[in-house]
Amino acid sequence: MRAPVLRLALRPSTRIIPRANTITRQATYASSSSSKSVAQFLDWKPAETVNNVVVNGFVRSVRGLKSYRFVSLGDGSSLAPLQAVVETDQAEGLAVGAAVRLTGSWVSSPGAGQSHELHVKKVDILGPSDAKTFPIQKKYQTPEYLRTMPHLRPRTPLNSVLLRLRSEAIASLTHFFANRSFVQTHPPIITSSDCEGAGEVFTVTPANNSAAEPGKDGPDDFFRSRKYLTVSTQLHLEALAQSVGNVWTLSPVFRAEQSDTSRHLSEFYMLEAEMSFVDGLGPVMDLAEDMLRHLSTDLFKSATVGDLLNRSPHSGSDLLPADEVARRWEGMSEHDWPRITYAEAVKLLQQNADKFEHKPSWGAGLQSEHEKYIAQVVGEGRKPVFVTNYPRDIKAFYMLPTQTPGPDSQGSSEATVDCFDLLVPDLCEIAGGSMREHRLEPLLEVMKRQGIIKSSLDPASENGSGSGLDWYLDLRRWGCPPHGGFGVGFDRLLSYLSGVQTVRDIVSFPRWYGRCDC
Repeated sequence: MRAPVLRLALRPSTRIIPRANTITRQATYASSSSSKSVAQFLDWKPAETVNNVVVNGFVRSVRGLKSYRFVSLGDGSSLAPLQAVVETDQAEGLAVGAAVRLTGSWVSSPGAGQSHELHVKKVDILGPSDAKTFPIQKKYQTPEYLRTMPHLRPRTPLNSVLLRLRSEAIASLTHFFANRSFVQTHPPIITSSDCEGAGEVFTVTPANNSAAEPGKDGPDDFFRSRKYLTVSTQLHLEALAQSVGNVWTLSPVFRAEQSDTSRHLSEFYMLEAEMSFVDGLGPVMDLAEDMLRHLSTDLFKSATVGDLLNRSPHSGSDLLPADEVARRWEGMSEHDWPRITYAEAVKLLQQNADKFEHKPSWGAGLQSEHEKYIAQVVGEGRKPVFVTNYPRDIKAFYMLPTQTPGPDSQGSSEATVDCFDLLVPDLCEIAGGSMREHRLEPLLEVMKRQGIIKSSLDPASENGSGSGLDWYLDLRRWGCPPHGGFGVGFDRLLSYLSGVQTVRDIVSFPRWYGRCDC
C-alpha cells in the first residue's frame, strides 16, 4: 500500500506579497523606527530628511545654548551616542539618566561627530532622573567606584559593549557546537560532591535550617545529606555524554576560594565540553583550539568588537590599548597553536631560572610568572600555548594516567596524566582539559590513594564510598568508553579578548571574596 502524500496548497485568499523596494523599505523603517536601536540609527544615512522618527534611550549628557539643547542619547547598542537637537522650551526634564522618547526628523548633521542627527519636535519623559543625584556622570569614574553600584554600572557605554560582547560570544559558540552535532545540556548547580577535590565549595543549607549541626549530616538536612554549589559540571557531563554522545554546556560555577586577585571570582561561568569515544588528548585539544579560533574569527569584524578597537582615547581608558587588544584577537585567529609537555616547560623555565621569583621545579604547579613566560616565548606573545602531561600528584583524581619522559637527560619517566592547560599571553590559563580514567579498578585505586573514598577494609564501605561519587563509579561499571573534555573560564576569556584588566569588570554583578553587593 502506498504511503499517503501530503500536499500543501495556498488558499485562494492567500496573496504573495512581493519584496518591498528601497523606497518602501525606507518608509517602513521610518514608520517603525521606535523599534530601532541607536546603533541602527547611526548606521542609517538617508539622502533626504525623514520625518516622524521615534528614538528611545537614556540621556547621557545635555549641553545648552540659548535657544537649543544638544542631548546625547544612548541605549546600550553603541559606544557612540546619538545627538538630538531640542529647542530650549521643550527641554524640561531632559536630565542625565532620564529615560526618554524623542520624536522628530532625521536630518544630515553639519557637525563632524555623526552624519545625521535628530531634530526633535516632541519630548516624552518616560522615566525622570535627578541629574544632581544620579551617580554616573559623563566625567571619568574609576572601575573601583563603578563596582560599588553594579545595578547601574551596565548603563555606562563601555559596560554595555561588554554585555553585547558576552551575548554575541554565546551565540557564536552555540552555532559552533550545533554545527558539530554537540548536544547542549544543563547539568545541575547543586551537587553531592566536590568535583576538583580541593574542598573550596559552598554548602547549600536552607535559611531556616537552624536545627542542623554545622558540618554534619542529619535528619533535618533538606537533602538528607550535605550538598554543594558546583565547582564544575564535568562529572555530570560525563554521564550525559554516555547518553547522547558529545555534549557541552555554559553554566555558572562557584568556588569558595579566599583569593582577592584580578583573576578570581566566587561565581563565574564555565564553558565545558565532553567527547565520547575519543582515544587520545589530541582531538580534545583540536576541539578547544577550533572553538576559540572560530569565536575570534567570527566576531572580529562585528560592530561590538569594532567599538572595542576603535574607541576614542577618553572612552575605555581602563582597558588595554586598542592595538594590544587587536593583537590578542589576531593571535587567537592563527592556526597551529604550539603544544609542549610540562617536562619541556620546566626545562625551559629552569634554563632561565634567574628571571623568576619562584624557582621552577618538577612536581610543582606552574606559577603565574612561569605561565606568562611560556606564553611569551613559546607562543611568541601572540598564540595560545598548550602545556600537556602534568605530574599525576598535582592534578585531579579523574584524569587518565600516563608515563612521560622526565626533565633530565637520563631517559627516566615520570607518572603524569593525559591533560592540558591552555595559556594565553598576559592572562595565563584560560582553559584546561584531560582524558578521563574510564576504567573502574584504576579509578577506584586513585580515589582510595587520595582519600576520596573509604578503604575497602572499612566495613562502612559496603554501603557506599562515603564520597557522594558512587554514581560516578557506576558510569565505569556499565559500558564506559574512552572519553575526554575541557573547560574554559568564560569570563577570563572575555576579559582577555576585551582588554579588561580584571575579571571583576567583565561580569555584571561580580561576587568575590568579601564582596556581594546586590
